Amino acid sequence: MTEVEAKKPQESLQDRLNQVVELLNKHKLVEDLAHRQEGQHQDLVENLVHRQNLAELQRKLDDLHPADIAHILESLPLGDRLTVWQLVKAERDGDILLEVSDAVRETLIADMDDHEILAAAKEMDADELADLAPELPRDVVHELMESLDAQQRERVRSALSYEEDEVGALMDFEMVTIRDDVSLEVVLRYLRRLKELPGHTDKLFVVDYDGLLKGVLPIKRLLVNDPDRQVAEVMATDPVTFQPDEDGYDAAQAFERYDLISAPVVDKNGKLIGRLTIDEMVDLIREESETEVLNMAGLREEEDIFASVWKSVRNRWTWLATNLITAFVASRVIGLFEGSIEKLVALAALMPIVAGIGGNSGNQTITMIVRAIALDQIQTSNATRLLRKELGVALVNGLVWGGVIGVVAFYLYGNWELGVVMTAAMTLNLLLAALAGVLIPMTLLRLGRDPAMGSSVMITAMTDSGGFFIFLGLATLFLM
Repeated sequence: MTEVEAKKPQESLQDRLNQVVELLNKHKLVEDLAHRQEGQHQDLVENLVHRQNLAELQRKLDDLHPADIAHILESLPLGDRLTVWQLVKAERDGDILLEVSDAVRETLIADMDDHEILAAAKEMDADELADLAPELPRDVVHELMESLDAQQRERVRSALSYEEDEVGALMDFEMVTIRDDVSLEVVLRYLRRLKELPGHTDKLFVVDYDGLLKGVLPIKRLLVNDPDRQVAEVMATDPVTFQPDEDGYDAAQAFERYDLISAPVVDKNGKLIGRLTIDEMVDLIREESETEVLNMAGLREEEDIFASVWKSVRNRWTWLATNLITAFVASRVIGLFEGSIEKLVALAALMPIVAGIGGNSGNQTITMIVRAIALDQIQTSNATRLLRKELGVALVNGLVWGGVIGVVAFYLYGNWELGVVMTAAMTLNLLLAALAGVLIPMTLLRLGRDPAMGSSVMITAMTDSGGFFIFLGLATLFLM
């Protein structure tokens, strides 16, 4: 437990945000009053206001964890965000930049001078620099690389050589290595001489003189075994390992499956080159989850909620334009049956129910399929069986709920044929929704696209147009 947590365990993150907002509002109010003062005392009043209010706000920020400050910055409008950012101590800039979202980080870096960026970056490890480098000005990156020693520079270049979601881009280089021919007592003395252990150190990595990984020594084994025993006697010789070109999401699933806290990364020859830690895996899983949610809604990228109107418009317009086209198609489908609707007005009242239930059912199916794809639960061998299962679910739901709405339609309009058409249309549209809910993400995956990309928009378009066509078409055939 940190000192801050020990002092204020009762404060939630929302409490801390509210306190910062309250201090900002107080500062604005008093500053506004100071600006209204006239005469020789105005400058004195303004200086006093800045010293008192901003000092109080800065003290509050000094007590907060970098992750908490990052959350606060993401929750503030741009003007207030920059006010708070300027009050953060320079030595904490790097930690906070790594915690905030990409969209917010862009606004913070834009507010920093080159020397401020360099000062913040020099406090980072090689893997952290690699994360931040693509978002920094090119001349700053060049100057930063020149300031690193040969080992750090090589590590940064190594991390940058991998794709964003590969293990090599996610690994860090801070780890403790030992030999297998020493006693546990020697290892304990070695650890005591270190200033501190790297974060998330639950095991030590056992290597030979060529750096080849021979096993791992869990800390718990180090502590409970006889200090006179050799490392080779108590180490684990079959640890879970990863290679730098492996997919990061596969590694994250392995961390969840085997309850890992850290794991070695080795090259093709078995040489230890880095490690993965649970914090990186949690961040990766969270980012993937957020991306899927955004993609299903048709958003192209993560968006700062306080971004400019024009930037938000650019992020959202693509799928809105697509949705407009599909809505126009749906309206033309309705237009094909204007004569039927004029003869039986009840059709106009009932057709949104068919489309709405179909869209909801399709979104349920597509969510399940996207999740299964993310967890690697779908293979070619079981795809057909999965499709049959979803069609079976849709058939049962269509008959049950279609029957319910059919009875309601008969009760409201006194027309049993209309009730039968309603039941049939609901069942057919749910079958269409199930078919589309499976095929849309599977097709996107086969084409090498994100299976969640715009899936919600596409399924809604299909169930709207399909639902209108099925319902009005059946009504035209059997009721007119």
